[in-house]
Amino acid sequence: MLNRIRTLAMAVTFLFAARAQGQNAAATQPIRLHPANPHYFLFRGRAVVLITSGEHYGAVLNADFDYRKYLAALEADGLNYTRLFGGSYIEVPAKSFGIQRNDLAPTPGHYIAPWMRSDAPGYAGGGNKFDLSQWNPKFFERYRDFLSEAAKRGIVVEVTLFSAHYDENQWKISAFNPANNTSGADPIDWKKLHTLENGSILGFQERYARKLVKEANGFDNVIFEIQNEPWSDQPVLADVINPYLRPPGRDTYPNSIDLASELSIAWQTRVAEWIRSEETPLPNRHLIAQNYCNFRSPVRKLIPGVDIVNFHYAYPEAVLLNYGLGRAISYDETGFLGRDDNAYRRQAWNFMLSGGGVFDNLDYSFSPGHEDGTDFEPNGPGGGSPPLRHQLHILHEFLQSLPLVDLHPDSHTMVHAAGVTVRALSSPNSIYALYFDGSSPTDVTLDLPPGQYTAEWMNVQTGAIEGSDNFRHAGGDKVVQTPDFNNGIALRVKKTSQ
Repeated sequence: MLNRIRTLAMAVTFLFAARAQGQNAAATQPIRLHPANPHYFLFRGRAVVLITSGEHYGAVLNADFDYRKYLAALEADGLNYTRLFGGSYIEVPAKSFGIQRNDLAPTPGHYIAPWMRSDAPGYAGGGNKFDLSQWNPKFFERYRDFLSEAAKRGIVVEVTLFSAHYDENQWKISAFNPANNTSGADPIDWKKLHTLENGSILGFQERYARKLVKEANGFDNVIFEIQNEPWSDQPVLADVINPYLRPPGRDTYPNSIDLASELSIAWQTRVAEWIRSEETPLPNRHLIAQNYCNFRSPVRKLIPGVDIVNFHYAYPEAVLLNYGLGRAISYDETGFLGRDDNAYRRQAWNFMLSGGGVFDNLDYSFSPGHEDGTDFEPNGPGGGSPPLRHQLHILHEFLQSLPLVDLHPDSHTMVHAAGVTVRALSSPNSIYALYFDGSSPTDVTLDLPPGQYTAEWMNVQTGAIEGSDNFRHAGGDKVVQTPDFNNGIALRVKKTSQ
């Protein structure tokens, strides 16, 4: 009898251990597209959207930036996403894009690159040249620690492997520039840096990409982006925002919609292959994002293996034109509209209530020495502030209160709303979420099926409920009036019974 009891106890212990292992495996599975609705994400057992207002991507490579303080600030603000450049691209202090205190532009001697310095002086950014055959342990220690600290806080990190260089200023301080390394990198036209026509640099790029991918494999909070804004160095005009402007201004930025060239796409495809092949023998497979274009465009063809389509300075139409791809659509960067919080909050609500899965504001209130996001002096072409981050948290909580896996863009329920623009998501015959972009009260006509309903109007700046109602509806048009509002208001309508 005693042996039988011992055997049974051992079996029970083994069963619970097996279950615990299974739960731990499920808990550590990397973020992925939600299998029930791939426009959103499954992360640690929960359907999620990703929303942030974050630093300018240099948290690891800039020795002056306290990334732990930064991540703690994001967590305190209730945001769950950040972008991180992998070290292959930096900017010029106080010069690039007019950013005065730019954490992506480390001062001389403070650039922590993925590669070791050589014994040869002459790096254009200060100090010795780089040896592209030797890894810098300090960089990868910071890289892993950043990912670990973000993971503890439930923050997802998009690791951007490469970036366009835009002009000669950034190329002059690039580690891939043969003048800045001792590794025999071939001299090239810098506009071909991210093409297959870059000579021996391609091999160094492959080693670098594979190294970052491998070092991050054990983390569940990582997404890899192939390249930031590839169309900037290899542009192909695809469309324009306002076709009624006179050329040549009509066909140039900021009115042009430029796609990456075929040379760029071939190179990006190769990078995606590096990511996938590097992860093949490893435990985890991470999502891959392709930065497609500015503004909006119907996607003609995605790079094989891409899970997320990134747009910069995106219109809501970027979602609606590409919803049929069955992938997450991301507003991956904004921040060129000055310092007014209203502009970025409105962008976020319009995009996310159109079916977007990610919103990422470029927040210039984060800078070296102000990693808590309290740099309130003018610091570049955008804004960012604690109040804006609080307002984005309100949007995040609003969306997370909804059944995300059942939600889809809804062009039917909203019949008319005088003087405002409306974006809507719904789980048909269940719950309806609408955002009204504009100001002042207005009459709203909704087309709802028969049933009993509750309705709540929410202030998008404070999160306060400005009005609520319970009503029974016989079906068809239902007219309601908004409360007074300025620069947007949200409505949540829930069917409680038939």
